[in-house]
Amino acid sequence: MSADLQPLLVHLLELRTRLVRTALVFLAAFFACFYFSGQLYDLLVAPLASVLPNQKLVSIGIASPFLLQVKIAAMAAFVLTLPHTLYQIWAFVAPGLYAHEKRLVVPLVVSSTLLFLLGMAFAYFFVFGTVFHFIAGVVPASMQWLPDSGEYLDFVLGMFVAFGFTFEVPVAVVVLVHLGVVTVEKLREWRPYVIVGAFIVAAVVTPPDVLSQCMLAIPLCLLFELGCVVARWVGRRAPLGEQA
Repeated sequence: MSADLQPLLVHLLELRTRLVRTALVFLAAFFACFYFSGQLYDLLVAPLASVLPNQKLVSIGIASPFLLQVKIAAMAAFVLTLPHTLYQIWAFVAPGLYAHEKRLVVPLVVSSTLLFLLGMAFAYFFVFGTVFHFIAGVVPASMQWLPDSGEYLDFVLGMFVAFGFTFEVPVAVVVLVHLGVVTVEKLREWRPYVIVGAFIVAAVVTPPDVLSQCMLAIPLCLLFELGCVVARWVGRRAPLGEQA
């Protein structure tokens, strides 16, 4: 075997091991969550159920109840195994990092997980109630509003992903500054564009009411500022000649 191919095969075997571990942990969590999918469904629909007194969501498709619970279990398993997944990613790239960079792995994994969960919690406890009360308030008296459970779950998943990744902005800023891709000073110069971009993103991923758009755009701007503060504290990676 060629000596040039050996390092590549080692990396591929390592990647396969990490992927298998991630998949096995996810499957174990998925089956556990599927057992409690009914309770998880009730928890997910609680914000909408609060504005629909004495009314349940409808499910039209024949297999929709089962598929709905599969989606819920998959989403819950993804959240539960997120720390393990992030650790496997960092463990795969860690051999190519310097000693001082490896010290950032645990803080980045922990902060990424907590920020993603914080974004989901913010959407669930603050955004959903505002959005659903707004929608319920504009329904005409002559109209019966029958939300479909499948469409509701797609909406919830989309919002969870949008807010979860939005709350990862500080981590992204810290990593970019630390790798030397951009400086904190340059990011601060870009602040007006970031603010405009935040409201554009909020307008795309949220319902068409101003309040819910602001509830995404304003935290996005604040998280950007937080990322700049933390990035200045962490600093940039040392030049190659100064690496330990």
